[in-house]
Amino acid sequence: MEEVLKLKKATYHLWTFTISKVISSFGAQVYTFAISFYILQLTGSASSFAMNLICGILPRTLIAPFAGYAADNYSRKMIVIVSQIATIIAIGGLLTISLTLGLSLIAIYATSVILSITSLFSGVTFSSSITGLVDEARIQKAMSLNQISISFAAIGSPAVGGLLYGTVTMPVFLVMYIVASVVAVILESTMNFKLFAKRKEVVEGEEKEPMLQSMKAGVSFLMKQPILKILVIISLFINFLFGAFQVGYSFILIEKLKINSQHFGFTEGAFAIGMLIMSIYFSARKELKYPFLVSKWSIVVMGVFIGCVALPLLISMSYVMTVVFYILLMFVFGVAMVITNTPIQVMMQKMIEDDYKGRVFSIVETGAMALMPLGMVLFGYLYDVLPAESILIVSSFLLILVVLVLARPSVVRVAHPELQKAQPELQ
Repeated sequence: MEEVLKLKKATYHLWTFTISKVISSFGAQVYTFAISFYILQLTGSASSFAMNLICGILPRTLIAPFAGYAADNYSRKMIVIVSQIATIIAIGGLLTISLTLGLSLIAIYATSVILSITSLFSGVTFSSSITGLVDEARIQKAMSLNQISISFAAIGSPAVGGLLYGTVTMPVFLVMYIVASVVAVILESTMNFKLFAKRKEVVEGEEKEPMLQSMKAGVSFLMKQPILKILVIISLFINFLFGAFQVGYSFILIEKLKINSQHFGFTEGAFAIGMLIMSIYFSARKELKYPFLVSKWSIVVMGVFIGCVALPLLISMSYVMTVVFYILLMFVFGVAMVITNTPIQVMMQKMIEDDYKGRVFSIVETGAMALMPLGMVLFGYLYDVLPAESILIVSSFLLILVVLVLARPSVVRVAHPELQKAQPELQ
């Protein structure tokens, strides 16, 4: 009877978690859309816009290890709720300033820093709590529903933001974000973060492990797990080399091929739709039998797609054909992204002990957030001095090479020993 009740509660968590993520992600992305437009209209300066992006990235990179330590040593439910409340207070403060003194860049930058920190603590803690909220059989479903909420917000928020921006004032955007965050807090407060958790019980009066020692223990745990270590290294390489795609894609379409802004938006929408459709599929199907192998070949396919971005620069195409090509390419890219990420996330959820999840996920967060800006700066410079097609083809080759070397057949056999007898040719 108790097990049945736990499974019912887990089902409740699945949908509460998804609804909460949809509401908070949607609110955050509509806010980001509005603030980005506001900064550009206020200053007309790309550097002011870039400064706001830096305010969103830099704090996450510096504070991620502390978020991991907190998630492993304190109440995860409390961290999530306090993070959401801090978000509400920060937006409330910005709303007060906008109504009394008028919005200033300093106030916007300060708010971006606070929101970056609160979303980091909330994100790392939620990632660490998945196996405590749902039963093991539905981890893939939980990860897929999380991706659905992100994709849904990515598709809908620019449309809603664009529709509202010309008709309502900035305070209305801020009130909408506050309401979304309040609803998210109410939903999250009803969740039991310890339902399936296997964390070590804290003895009353027992001193907590010092922060530095705790962080070292997290790194040590990661180093002792060969497959987990390879997954993290591959993730870091993907984040770095993906900079060639992120910078090059917009540069090629807008600067080189002169694609209309509306048509450019269609290609980006196709990417989000591809992610959404594949996430829905993963949420409905059984867990993959060979997740490491599936991710390996999906990354190889993504590497090929990165090279394909340069194709219209090498082969003459009509304008319509070029737009259709990129819409199809981005749709399949979105599908491949989910096929890559979901199995890796499920494997990490199952391989990392509950007591180490926060620290390990924060290591991944720190590496990813540090390498993404580095990749963007490096590739941004390279696109100014080298042919775009050469950069994309070399980056494509490097990504495929890294994956084939790091996830070689001997490593695949360690991850899936049963595969050796079943289908050795797939490795």
